[in-house]
Amino acid sequence: MMRPMKSLFLLALSLVLVAPLAQPIADAAPKKKYHFELTKVLVKPEVKADAGKTAQGRVEAVFKKALSEHPQLVSDIGPAPDPEKDNGLPYRKYITKKGIAGSYLVTVEITSASEELVPLEDKKNSQRIVVQVGVHVLGETIPGRTMGFTGDGAATVKQEVGMKVRDKDRQLTWDDAAKVAIDDALKTCFAKLALPQKKQ
Repeated sequence: MMRPMKSLFLLALSLVLVAPLAQPIADAAPKKKYHFELTKVLVKPEVKADAGKTAQGRVEAVFKKALSEHPQLVSDIGPAPDPEKDNGLPYRKYITKKGIAGSYLVTVEITSASEELVPLEDKKNSQRIVVQVGVHVLGETIPGRTMGFTGDGAATVKQEVGMKVRDKDRQLTWDDAAKVAIDDALKTCFAKLALPQKKQ
């Protein structure tokens, strides 16, 4: 008679110990999904022309890749109704049915961009390429084009290279800087979108 009671007690104890560990996983709500449409990538006038042109191409490529690969973004929403018709109501109903929390036109602005070659004191035949990229992301609602969110991101990437910088090394450093800056900005955007919306 005592043995089954002891087993029951141990089973209950193990459930009590395991339950708190499983709790955070159960409480983690699935992250909301959004639809972003990139309108353009702009370069602020104060950014040097050469660096701005290089950054513009890299940032656009990285952002377009994020649109198709980021787990919180839905790139293809199918044959959606025209957002301009009937005050956008059919469009809103359509994206809600698709499980999309919001749809936005997105503009990316390059706020800073630079490239620098820095000599390495301890190595005669090497130097470091330093690339810096800063971005500002602005989202406007679809439909309506009202202010939806903003997000800023920046990155500085350093890579050791030879005395002659290969195009491949330069491109890789710019790509890495653009990716980190965009990832940084998107984190800020999603954090703002996750906040409770103010009632108007």
